[in-house]
Amino acid sequence: MKITAVTVCFNAGDKLMDTVKDTLKQDFDDFEILVKDGGSTDGSVEKLQKYVEETKPAIPVRIVSEKDGGIYDAMNRAVKLAKGEYISFMNCGDRYADSSVLRKTAKRMEETGNKEIYYGDAYFRTVGNVIHMPKEITPSVCYRHIPNHQSCFFKRMLWKDKQLNPKYRIRADYEFFLFWYFEKGVRPVYLGITVADYEGGGYSESKENRKRDAYEHKVVTEKYMTKEQLAKEKAFRVVTLQPVRTFIAQKTPLSKAYDAVKRKIYR
Repeated sequence: MKITAVTVCFNAGDKLMDTVKDTLKQDFDDFEILVKDGGSTDGSVEKLQKYVEETKPAIPVRIVSEKDGGIYDAMNRAVKLAKGEYISFMNCGDRYADSSVLRKTAKRMEETGNKEIYYGDAYFRTVGNVIHMPKEITPSVCYRHIPNHQSCFFKRMLWKDKQLNPKYRIRADYEFFLFWYFEKGVRPVYLGITVADYEGGGYSESKENRKRDAYEHKVVTEKYMTKEQLAKEKAFRVVTLQPVRTFIAQKTPLSKAYDAVKRKIYR
């Protein structure tokens, strides 16, 4: 099996059903859906189970409900249960950008020799715009803004050497990505498509967690990047008025113009 589409959840309500139904629209048949639930009590899992039993979708949908230690522990547990060569994490409320994403991704994987990590662009609903990623991941990209995990495909075998570390409450996926880039020399491959339709407004984006996010970013980058690399990036943030750029990137319609400029620089 080529891909396991993982959705982790806990009391997700109708968002769980919405995400699974949308994933089932993919025009690709070499994948499975794995729902890793943390012991929900809102009836969402039972509702999904009933739907699967009644509709009998052609794509396998497996539902595992057991207590876990939060989103990153749940993701680790899901990978252990997955059968696919690659893992795609699609959170409740998020969805694939269109029905051809998995088919195009699998084709790109075969064309490039099945590399360790693939990534694409993401449509951010909060700003109403596609945020484009560069064709190449560089140390600067690693420092500033890596692809969100909904836009990535990870080889399942990576988890044999490295797990998502739950001690990072917000940046465990970021730390995982930087480990493979800096420590193991993995160079992610750009897919050239919009992979995810990202809901936004999640745990890491709430006001009360922004300080924690900044702290974990500092800890992770200092762990994997050299002092010279960090000094360069910090200087770049000052010179290019990073707080202003962040404000522009998060507001419509300014975000579209900002992304257009970034695309010209990236390309």
